Parts: sequence; C-alpha cells; structure tokens
Amino acid sequence: MTNLKGKIDFALIVSATNANPNGDPLNGNRPREDYEGYGEISDVCIKRKIRNRFQDLGQKIFVQSDDRTDDGYRSLKERADGCEELNNEIKKKKKANRELCSEIACREWLDVRAFGQVFAFKGEDVSLGIRGPVSIHQAVSQSPVDIISMQITKSVNSEAGKDSKASDTMGTKHRIGFGVYLIKGSVNVQLAEKTGFSQEDAEFLKEALKTLFDNDASSARPEGSMEVCRLYWWQHEEKTPSVSTAKVHRSIKIEPLEDRPKSFYDYSIQLEKLDCVDPEVYDFV
Repeated sequence: MTNLKGKIDFALIVSATNANPNGDPLNGNRPREDYEGYGEISDVCIKRKIRNRFQDLGQKIFVQSDDRTDDGYRSLKERADGCEELNNEIKKKKKANRELCSEIACREWLDVRAFGQVFAFKGEDVSLGIRGPVSIHQAVSQSPVDIISMQITKSVNSEAGKDSKASDTMGTKHRIGFGVYLIKGSVNVQLAEKTGFSQEDAEFLKEALKTLFDNDASSARPEGSMEVCRLYWWQHEEKTPSVSTAKVHRSIKIEPLEDRPKSFYDYSIQLEKLDCVDPEVYDFV
C-alpha cells in the first residue's frame, strides 16, 4: 500500500428531511440539539456510519454492529481472539510485545488503523490503546432545527392465545422537519504512519463519505430522508501544511437565505480562497 501523500482535511454537507439524524437516548430519543436549538450529530454516530460503509466496500472492520456482523463473532473479544496472530502474541501476557500487537491489529482491521482502538478485555494481562489518524467533529446544523413529535400506538397482540385485542400501547416518535449539517474532519499523517493508514485507505474513506447514508435506512431515517449534498476534500502535499485545519474548515461560509430554510438551496455556500491546495468538490444535489 502507498504511504499517505500528505495531510487531508475534509468537510461534508448533509441534509435531513423529516428524519431523526441522531436520537439522544437520555432525552426520549429526541433529535440531539444544543441549548440554542441547533441540531447535532455525534462523532460516534458518524464513525458508525463510516464503519458500515467500509464493510459494504468489502473491508474488514473490528467494531461491527450486532445486526451487521459479517464474520460470525458476537463480541469484540471473540473477534480479537479470532485473529490467530494477535491472539498468540496476547497469550504471552506480560511478555507480549505491545507494539507488535498494535501493528497486527492495524494491519487486520481498517477502522483500527483509521480511528484507533482500545484493546482491554477482562481476564487479559495485556491492554493497549491505538491512536488513529482520522478525527471527526460532531456535526452541527447551520440553522436551528424544529423538532416534531408524533404520538403512535401499537394495537396488536404480542402473544398468541389471547382472544380479545390487546390494549393499545402508546409511544412517541420524534423528527426534525429539515436541517443542513456540516461534518468536519481530518487525517493526520504522523499518526497515519504509525497505524499504516495508506493513500488507498484514504480513498475508501472518501468513498464512504460520498455514500454515507447508503444502506442506513430505518424507521427514524426513512430511505431518502438523509442525503449527502456536497463533499470538500483537501489533499495537501505537506505533512504539516502552513494553513491550519481550523482555517481550512472556516473557509466554508454557509449562510441561510430564509428565516426557516426548507431545502439545501435555501443556503448560500461560499468557499474562501486560501494559500493552500484547492479542494476536490463533489456535488450530489
């Protein structure tokens, strides 16, 4: 595999229409929002979707969802034990070479060499933490979002043998009417060199971002309700560019054209010219 050419910065603009982009389990699964009413999507949620897309692209993933497991393992411990080379080294206990364990894990799983991973299992003497080169910010909507709640009922018998209809069970579903979110991230070359994250891996990351919501439909996010609108991808020539990541991300200027935007086109999006490489821009709307 080819070493990473230079630092990468990226920004992804996505929209949500009558969907719950990321429910808060501590708040009745209502869409996440800050105290000013701006919607949020956690970085953990975004990484989960990227991992799912890596799987769909045929890559081996360590942190898999239970409903998407493709190797038969039911826990991270089983998956780690299933890697014979890693398991043999861990069995050496205090004599285990932690650097070799990290190298094996990074070579085996794309998400480990991208996001890093903590390996610490009950009953094992060896624990190690791997720092990944890919960092993701939590996404924030570009305007305050309106949260819509709907009462729902379940009026069917859950168990056989009951002649009468079961009493209705009440529930609530939450969604936002419309929102445009900005996802920001970067890839650090120094950490990429340590984990082995390659230029080919960066291409998989780019493809995952382009298709972030493919195979992601659910009751909270019906097919087509979440959309990738635009991707900005800066591939720098240097390991440490003269222009900081913060300044690169600030170069995207997003302003609402309406008090209550209802579509992607209700925003003005401008890109400030910087003294660095121009980004690749991918439009999907």
